[in-house]
Amino acid sequence: MGRKPDAVAKPHYSAAAAAGGGGGGGGASSPRTARKAPPSPVFLGTALFVLGFVSLFTGHVVTDADWSRIRSRWRSRQVRIYEPIDIWKSKYSSTYYGCSGRSTNFRSAVPENSSTGYLLIATSGGLNQQRIGITDAVVVAWILNATLVVPELDHHSFWKDESDFSDIFDVDWFISYLSKDVTIVKRIPYEVMLSMDKLPWTMRAPRKSMPEFYIDEVLPILMRRRALQLTKFDYRLTSELDEDLQKLRCRVNFHALRFTNSIHTLGQKLVRKLRLMSPRYVAVHLRFEPDMLAFSGCYYGGGEKERKGLGEIRKRWDTLPELSAEDERSRGKCPLTPHEVGLMLRALGFGNDTNLYVASGEIYGGEETLQSLRDLFPNFYTKEDLAGDDLKPFLPFSSRLAAIDFIVCDESDVFVTNNNGNMAKVLAGRRRYMGHKRTIRPNAKKLNVLFQRWNQMGWDMFSLKVQKVQRGLMGEPDDIRPKQDDFHEFPSSCICLRKPRNISVTT
Repeated sequence: MGRKPDAVAKPHYSAAAAAGGGGGGGGASSPRTARKAPPSPVFLGTALFVLGFVSLFTGHVVTDADWSRIRSRWRSRQVRIYEPIDIWKSKYSSTYYGCSGRSTNFRSAVPENSSTGYLLIATSGGLNQQRIGITDAVVVAWILNATLVVPELDHHSFWKDESDFSDIFDVDWFISYLSKDVTIVKRIPYEVMLSMDKLPWTMRAPRKSMPEFYIDEVLPILMRRRALQLTKFDYRLTSELDEDLQKLRCRVNFHALRFTNSIHTLGQKLVRKLRLMSPRYVAVHLRFEPDMLAFSGCYYGGGEKERKGLGEIRKRWDTLPELSAEDERSRGKCPLTPHEVGLMLRALGFGNDTNLYVASGEIYGGEETLQSLRDLFPNFYTKEDLAGDDLKPFLPFSSRLAAIDFIVCDESDVFVTNNNGNMAKVLAGRRRYMGHKRTIRPNAKKLNVLFQRWNQMGWDMFSLKVQKVQRGLMGEPDDIRPKQDDFHEFPSSCICLRKPRNISVTT
């Protein structure tokens, strides 16, 4: 039986554990796994046959380079399955790069005086949900040939943050960077407002609408009224767009949305403090607030008090169905607890000397809930710990605090999430685009089974099983994708494969 990590606390699946240390090296692969024979080439042969068959009908001539690329990608994937995991960095990250430049035939921005009208956008939710809405708003403005008015942020959501766009993002940079794609103004000109017979029309688009919806249903109203506002604008555009529009999404999200100088300066200051203590750090986005747990319909072992408390919060959403907490956990729909996150990280090979930055809001259960994670990772830091009095101006504004966490998480060597929320998706996509920085997405469904049995199987066996179930969810270029692929998490149209360098030999 192997040694368990130090001090494992009480929540749910825990029991007392023996002391242990551990370095931060990569997790070792099982000797039994290493001896497995390579898979049959049937899959490769089938793929090549299908491609050849398709080319017969499409007229596409499959070149030697095409065949070679298919073979090499298939073989490299098979090799990666049996490689030990380097927990700090993907060895394949340098093979890919972010590419979101405009194509030569992509239509340029329509001047304000020639556009179809002014498009106003009211975003919805927290910072990263609004970020997705802003990104899609630019694309919709392009589709409509409209002039986009700088989006309005949500002041009425759960967080009640009064911040405007210019309080969080550099609005002048946003307008300037996208000027070739879409004309953006800070407000509708006063003389235009005076000339309008009626106030701007207000409507809400269905979720994940296709471009045709905006052309058929929105454009006629916009042209007739000269100004139109789309409300609750989050996930109102499909993830399935053509490549040019996907690249526009990337230009907005990864380049145009730059935080204000005050937010950026403090975020980078926290990063420098962490780097002075250790050259590497892990950032965990711990979404474990009461509203999140209530919304999930999950149960976390707090007895009748918890069931009643979270049940009351759940009543805020009158359209939520009745859920079985046990079913939700077995389906992998429950956010990992702080204790479970710690167990997963230690099992993957992160030692108790690892510096851990925890980004979170109000944790359900407070310090008592966090203690198990602190015990596993004593070098535990939050923005409150690192920023001190510098944080005071930001404290009344949840979105600005979230922006600071965003920066520190984005700059981390390893980013980990305990959920699949908006910040997790946006950061995962950004980190792929910026060089496939190590990003760990828990396999909650399979981990749940291991967490219930880990005390009975011994630490070494538990560790090997965690490493196995996490393969394909570690931020590799060929990670497993969920059935409902989200472009914000997997911006594949904006990630290119580097061409191998041509080496010429002279004699």
